[in-house]
Amino acid sequence: MMTPLEARLTEENAALRAENKAQQIEIKLLREKVDLLIRRIFGKSSEHLDDGQLMLLLQGGDDGAKKDPASSASPGVLEAEIEKRGKDTAKIKPRKEREARVPEHLPAVDEVIEPDEVVADPEAWRSIGEEITEQLDYEPARFLRRRIIRRKYVKCDEPRQAPIIAPLNTLQERSIAAPGLLAQIIVAKYCDHLPLYRQEQIYATRHDIAIPRQSMARWLGLAADWLRPIYEHIHTGVMAGGYVQIDETPVEYLSPGNGETKQGYLWACKRPGADVSLTWATSRAARCLDRIIPADFTGTVQCDGYIAYPSFANRSEGRITLAACWAHARRKFHEATESTPQQAGWMLLQIQHLYRIEKQLRQTKAGAQQRQAVRASQSRMIVERIHRALSRIKLKGRQLPQSALGRAIDYTLTMWPMLLVYIEDGRVEIDNNPVENAIRPTAIGKKNWLFIGEAEAGQRSAILFTIIEACRSRGIDPQTYLREVLTRLPTLTNRQIKDVTPEAWAKALQPIAQRQAA
Repeated sequence: MMTPLEARLTEENAALRAENKAQQIEIKLLREKVDLLIRRIFGKSSEHLDDGQLMLLLQGGDDGAKKDPASSASPGVLEAEIEKRGKDTAKIKPRKEREARVPEHLPAVDEVIEPDEVVADPEAWRSIGEEITEQLDYEPARFLRRRIIRRKYVKCDEPRQAPIIAPLNTLQERSIAAPGLLAQIIVAKYCDHLPLYRQEQIYATRHDIAIPRQSMARWLGLAADWLRPIYEHIHTGVMAGGYVQIDETPVEYLSPGNGETKQGYLWACKRPGADVSLTWATSRAARCLDRIIPADFTGTVQCDGYIAYPSFANRSEGRITLAACWAHARRKFHEATESTPQQAGWMLLQIQHLYRIEKQLRQTKAGAQQRQAVRASQSRMIVERIHRALSRIKLKGRQLPQSALGRAIDYTLTMWPMLLVYIEDGRVEIDNNPVENAIRPTAIGKKNWLFIGEAEAGQRSAILFTIIEACRSRGIDPQTYLREVLTRLPTLTNRQIKDVTPEAWAKALQPIAQRQAA
């Protein structure tokens, strides 16, 4: 029997051991977070892992020691992967044909240089050939005065009648900004990401033209209002297919009276293979989706794990099905490769199998029915294998819930019903990457112009970004498109708007491009 002192010391020792174990767990979790933060800041942003890297992950134990490959993976997995890697290595990509250093379609400007001896006595020399050196040159853009002259007429036999004059078909009668200048300012800010103050400096120093940024901001607002019918036509087309991908990106905006900026959001909606439509909102609440998604929309919405989407879908009375993104699940396991390389690597290997199947489907340009059939026969068994492994790891409880692998498992199992949607619907993509790629230019832009001038200006930026992205995705020169459309808009009716959208513009250019190629 222990004395009171021994009992107290034993109790204190047990408490200290428990505290030490808790601190060790906390230190481990904090180290994982620090390592993850360092990789996010200084490491490469790509999550791509080749076969060699996956082999190293599978061969390394989760305790940091090397293990026998045969005991660290399912039977046949490593052999199949090594064989697959050998096949991939054997495939040698054909070299790209080298493009001409100076494109042939450019207009040529000839500059003839004669030797000084020939210039001094041209009659004494005879030309026997020439050497041509081609260079790629550039002439900077220029401002010009566009004078619209409208003559007034009266009838010769009725001189006292009121004179007639041609109507002035411009978007704003007293504005000095012509369609070409408006197109330049829009493209410079929303495509080339030049803030208005930089444009103001460029025009003043390089062209000796003073255009206050306040005037340019006002012109952008007017242009967005004029282009709104085209934007609404694009948004309607995005929502018309019964399947849309949605993502949101934060953008700062000025809050007058507070002397600070607040955070708003550009919500992006994209139908894969079609356009992207951006909508501005000052919050990230679920009620924003009521304004973005039409009330009569029925179909599938693919999104990330943000809670606003399930909240919105629950109010749709079964009209909306949510689909999750496998790229987000993969990202969670990629973040766990440092702490648990074997288990995270095995999961990444299975997800890589899914993406290889999708790559083959893209290469064969498979339709929705074929994709659904191939996924049912090939992808479903891999997905079920992943689910069994996740459930087994979760049941054993060996991973801390707050560890990188624990968070990855919890996220994937929570999103599991939505991750299965792409298996059952051939229209749905495996991930949300198309819409994330579509809003990437806005992320580049806000690093330059930092914030939006006011909350009301956010939707104007969304309109202009949408039209610029519609041009970019189709290989259309946005400046040429905007100049022509802004010139024609005053004479167009609402029924003719569909004829000047970027989609219609690209279709009209196809015969011209085909004739030039022939």
